[in-house]
Amino acid sequence: MIALVFIICFADRWKPITAIKCLDTKVGKGMRDFIFVIGASGVGKSTLSQKLFEHYQGAYAEMSMVPEFCVPPNVDGGFFEELVCWECCVAQLKKFNELGIKNVISGDFDDLRTADIPIVFKGYNYITLKLVCNDYEQNYEQMKNRGGNGLIDFELLQKSREKINNRPLLINEYVIDVSGKSPDRVLQEAIELIDNAETVTDYEYTKPPKELFYSWVFSNGLR
Repeated sequence: MIALVFIICFADRWKPITAIKCLDTKVGKGMRDFIFVIGASGVGKSTLSQKLFEHYQGAYAEMSMVPEFCVPPNVDGGFFEELVCWECCVAQLKKFNELGIKNVISGDFDDLRTADIPIVFKGYNYITLKLVCNDYEQNYEQMKNRGGNGLIDFELLQKSREKINNRPLLINEYVIDVSGKSPDRVLQEAIELIDNAETVTDYEYTKPPKELFYSWVFSNGLR
């Protein structure tokens, strides 16, 4: 069984879906509590997240896989693993916020959890950047040529991008199409949204059905 661990960085600075109804609490532009970067596998989430961390010098937490996880036979390992890792991620991000760290960047969690962001982070000044690539060949090549221990799974790419690219936007979520763009161009578009896009902190929200999302956790409870 595998589990998730967080890769953490922080600067030396301790000094619209139809079921959403937005109220009148609009937040100021610029400094964010949280910046979430989501999208299909291989679309460039980690690349953008790292560049955003270098730009804002806030904090950056990304989940990665490690082979150090065991559960009893009667426990759905995939479901349990994903739940524990999500709860740890939330606790970690909110701790950064308690410490006064702004522009905390996170992502790379299971796509199903995207629907939980408006619930868990209601009241915070957050923005979600959904990266899409309408050029499948570009997305394919980016996955094929990714370095390090990056996941290469073309079936996952095909299935996840169909759902992620086509579902309606959630609260405080904006799209960046990376097709034909350099990483620096994508970064500039992301900064423009983070610094200037209007978001809300108080709203009514009904969680969309899970069929609109893709889970890469192999579990009867999630697939």
